[in-house]
Amino acid sequence: MKSKISLPWSLIILVVAGIICSATIIFFTRGFHLSPSLSISNPVPQNTPSVRAKLPVRLVIPTIHVDAIIEDVGLTSQGAMAVPAGPADVAWFDLGPRPGENGSAVIAGHEGWKDGVLAVFDNLYQLRIGDKIYIKDAQDATTTFVVSAVQTYDQNADAAKVFNSNDGKAHLNLVTCEGTWNATEKSYSNRLVVFTDRETK
Repeated sequence: MKSKISLPWSLIILVVAGIICSATIIFFTRGFHLSPSLSISNPVPQNTPSVRAKLPVRLVIPTIHVDAIIEDVGLTSQGAMAVPAGPADVAWFDLGPRPGENGSAVIAGHEGWKDGVLAVFDNLYQLRIGDKIYIKDAQDATTTFVVSAVQTYDQNADAAKVFNSNDGKAHLNLVTCEGTWNATEKSYSNRLVVFTDRETK
């Protein structure tokens, strides 16, 4: 994705309900930012663990030589998930689960940076089922995820499972751009998603 372009997924908060100190946030992807709608039906709430996982600080993917700082991002004023400031870092959506918690944590990164500069997810498409992905916290403790699927979404695809899961397991999904660059819309035609499951021993 090019610089100064918001993440391709536009996230909308659907329900905010709570009493005093407790609240449940249900969110879903409404569509690609700056491109036609990507609809989601029947979003499901994420499970909130009693003991939270530690905040992620680094993403390591040995297969494609990625070792990137993780930024925490939320929503922009336009309702899109914010993106990392530059091509070398990735962005974790901090309104969802932390990597390692039940539900689908989401991390986005750039691909195809301008002027030929390398971007963190330029080679994300090379990942295959069984490849391992590592999340490190500030104490260098590591949580391991295993690639379970690699899928390309077009602009009208239903991408509910990217941000939502209800199987009681921990997932980490990586998102970047793919396809043809549209200079008018300033967006790529597709989105590449790598789905992973937390490794259990």
